[in-house]
Amino acid sequence: MLKLDHISWHTPDGREVLEDVSLTVPDKKLVVITGPNGGGKTTIARLIAGINQPDSGRIWMDDTDITDLDVTERARLGIGYAFQQPVRFKGLTVRMLLETAAGTQMSYGQMCEYLASVGLCARDYLDREVNATLSGGEMKRIEIATVLARRAKLSVFDEPEAGIDLWSFAGLIKTFTSIRQNMTGSLVIVSHQERILRIADEIVLLSGGRVTRQGPGEEMVGYLLASGDAGRSCVKGEAAFQ
Repeated sequence: MLKLDHISWHTPDGREVLEDVSLTVPDKKLVVITGPNGGGKTTIARLIAGINQPDSGRIWMDDTDITDLDVTERARLGIGYAFQQPVRFKGLTVRMLLETAAGTQMSYGQMCEYLASVGLCARDYLDREVNATLSGGEMKRIEIATVLARRAKLSVFDEPEAGIDLWSFAGLIKTFTSIRQNMTGSLVIVSHQERILRIADEIVLLSGGRVTRQGPGEEMVGYLLASGDAGRSCVKGEAAFQ
């Protein structure tokens, strides 16, 4: 179980991004963090991963205080993170990246399964370098596949729908749905997409750097869709891909 306890964070110039945020990610649950743009969603994802450190408050993973651990140390504890803007690795192939993420050699079939889940064909991508020849959308899909290959205890996806087309997004929804049905770890997804919200066990609404509402997925989707323009601004349908 992950617990954020009274977390606050400011930018280097002093702008408040998060204030007194507390939330819990239960074991074997899919939790979606949503809310208006600029509300602090990506900041929470980066704080969970250890990319940023809170100004105040504590972060717990089970009974371990991980507040002061960096991203590498948290990865060793089983926290995986998919960036909004994936990192490119010159000289490293997709095959090598997947096997590094998994921590073991993988069969062609296993690698094909992970790449297919994000709409890529293993035959076309396994031996390609993770460099500037790949588009932003391709990089996004490959990074999501590597996070899935890690089978982390807690996986954090920051707007996984960004940079992928509608067909690939449909495949991604199937992947997340399958993971949820056979959950061995927990998932945290930052997203506005209605189809992602609808598969959540719990939804956290973040606005103005504060948790303004949290509850079961189905209940929260109904609340967001019924709460006027403010709520609907947090929920995007498939038209966003067109």
